[in-house]
Amino acid sequence: MRHAVIMAGGSGTRFWPLSRRSFPKQFLTLSGTRSLIQSTFDRCRPDIAADRFWVVTNAVQAGVTRDQLPEIPGEQILIEPCGRNTAPCIGLAAIHLLRQDPEAVMVIMPADHVIGPDQEFRRLVERAVQLTEADPTRLVLFGVRPNYPATGFGYIERGPALPNASDAYSVASFREKPDLSTAERYIESGKFYWNCGIFVWRADVILERLRAFEPTLAARLETLAGHIGREDWPEALAEEFPRMPSISIDYSVLERADNICLLEAPFAWDDVGSWEALSRLHEQDAAGNTTVGPHGGVDTSGCIIRSEGQHLVATAGVEDLIVVHTPDATLVAARRDEDAIRRLVKHLEESGWDHYV
Repeated sequence: MRHAVIMAGGSGTRFWPLSRRSFPKQFLTLSGTRSLIQSTFDRCRPDIAADRFWVVTNAVQAGVTRDQLPEIPGEQILIEPCGRNTAPCIGLAAIHLLRQDPEAVMVIMPADHVIGPDQEFRRLVERAVQLTEADPTRLVLFGVRPNYPATGFGYIERGPALPNASDAYSVASFREKPDLSTAERYIESGKFYWNCGIFVWRADVILERLRAFEPTLAARLETLAGHIGREDWPEALAEEFPRMPSISIDYSVLERADNICLLEAPFAWDDVGSWEALSRLHEQDAAGNTTVGPHGGVDTSGCIIRSEGQHLVATAGVEDLIVVHTPDATLVAARRDEDAIRRLVKHLEESGWDHYV
C-alpha cells in the first residue's frame, strides 16, 4: 500500500511576522482557503486513505498539526525531539510504516509547497508507484523543469531514459545551489530540473540504503523500531534520536546510491520560500504591487503588502518594499534582499525580543 509522509518540522523564518516558532508557514493560508499543510493533505486524499497519512513534526507544532489535520490518527503524528534534517525524519517514518505494512510505499512530501493542479500531482504519484512495483529497489524523484534561473534550489541532471520507460530517466548528477550564470547554463541545456524534495520508494528499501551508507543512523533507527508501541517509546526516542547525525536524505543516500530515477513534474510548483512568493500566487496591480488585505496607496510600486483582519496599510512614495501587518508586529523590509528577514529574526532573538519570534 502507498502511504503519505508529510515532513512538517520547518520554521519558516522568512515569513515572519506571520510565521512564528509555534505557527510556522505550513500552517498559513497564503492562497485559497486551506493552509499549506491542509492543501498537502487534500492533494493526496482522493488516492490515499486518511489512516495511511503520517506527519513528522516537533513537539511545539504537534498540537496545531492535530488541529489542522484532525482526520489523521493521533498516533501517526510523529514527534521529533529535535531537528535532525530529512534523513532521520524519513527513517523515523519508515520504521513506523513497516510495523503497519511490510511492503509500504512512501510518498514523501514537504508540508509547505504550493502545487497544482492536484490531479496532475496524483497522476505522477501513480506513475512513480508503478515504477517501484516494476523494480522494488528503485528510488523515484520528482523534478520540476525550471522556468527561471533560480539560485536557491538544488538541481538534478537528467540522464538517459530508462529501458521500456520513456517518461522516466536515470539521474546523471545532483548539483548544489548554483550561482546565476551556472543556473542560466542549466536552463539552456534543457537537462536540469529543480529538486523539489518529493520522493516515492518502499520503506524497507530506503532503510536498506541507510544501512549501506549511514550505518550509525540506521542502527539507531533499528533500536528505535524495537520500542514502537511500548510504554518506553518516549524515553527511547529521547535517547536515540538526538544522537543521530543531522544529514539530509540527498547527502546520505541519493547522491551515493544507484537505481535512482527521475520523473518530470507536469504540475506547477512553488516552494513558497519567502514573501516574494505572494507575487507568484496573487495578481499584481498596474504598478506591480501584490496586496492581500486592506491597502491604500499613492506613488507605490513593486511592493508586497499583507495585512491581517481589517487593519488598513497605507503607503505613499515607496517602492520595492515588503510590508506585513499582524496584531503584535509589523514588518517593513526591502523586497530585493530575501535573506534580510532571516537576519532580522536572528537579531530579534539576540536582542531580547524572542517572544515575538
